[in-house]
Amino acid sequence: MTKLGKALVDYLRVRRALGFKLKQAGELLPDFVRFLDHRGLAHVTTTAALAWATLPRGADANWWSKRLVQVRGLAKYLHTLDPRNEVPSLDHLPHRRIRTTPYVYSAADVTALLVATDTLRTPFRTATYKTLLGLIAVTGMRVGEAIALDDGDVDCTRGVLVIRKGKFGKSREVPLHPSTVRAIAGYRQYRDGLVRRRRTKSFFVASVGTRLFYQNVHDTFLKLVYAAGLGERRPRRPTIQDLRHTFAIRTVIGWHREQVDVESRLPLLSTYLGHIGPSSTYWYLTAVPELLEAATVRLERHTQVKS
Repeated sequence: MTKLGKALVDYLRVRRALGFKLKQAGELLPDFVRFLDHRGLAHVTTTAALAWATLPRGADANWWSKRLVQVRGLAKYLHTLDPRNEVPSLDHLPHRRIRTTPYVYSAADVTALLVATDTLRTPFRTATYKTLLGLIAVTGMRVGEAIALDDGDVDCTRGVLVIRKGKFGKSREVPLHPSTVRAIAGYRQYRDGLVRRRRTKSFFVASVGTRLFYQNVHDTFLKLVYAAGLGERRPRRPTIQDLRHTFAIRTVIGWHREQVDVESRLPLLSTYLGHIGPSSTYWYLTAVPELLEAATVRLERHTQVKS
């Protein structure tokens, strides 16, 4: 292994120890290091970085920019060890971030999804997906977090979930409404009576007693979307991630209508969702008409009081 190759291994190890998964970096950067080694370069140069980033001729400019972003991370690390490593500027390949407009579920949409679980091939799959999707909808937790829940993480006595495998390695407790506690307690009792040989500590399990697979959950969800009659919705077909967006948006709408200090509560919502900070939560708060209306009404009331 070359010196650059060893440095890359150290870089990925250090960053992952901080909680970053670096899936894309782990796939792209070894190729970049091979690119440098093939050209006999012992250090990162801006010229080499740009040449590698734009190697997929005819690719989207944003993809080139993403490749350069990965190089910059490694280059910054190497520059601290040896200033001869150059850190290429993103100005060479500017990235234009395009945000996909989320689909905001109505209460009727969520109900239709849960009813659609009755179309699954076994009663146990119906119970599993009805409870899983319902839990995501009322807590805003990530799909991966719900799948990763172990039985010991679900405390029905205290009415909380303990999420131990959140993004960036963060753990948190998520308090639950009593109706949610009753629903998950009912699923646990049904599961234990039906699945005698469990091969996992997972709370949500497949019929064979194993933990649910992430891709299988998404495939099943897509079937449920069409079974619920939501497949042709606009601006696009709803995704399971949109349940998380919807939770955040509905929460803020409720705060506006209650006339509470939304700004002071955003850190609470950020913590509940497992975000690094409120800035990440703002990303979820798409200016949907209902949210704008609630904010406008609140502003008008505030203006009338002051006048």
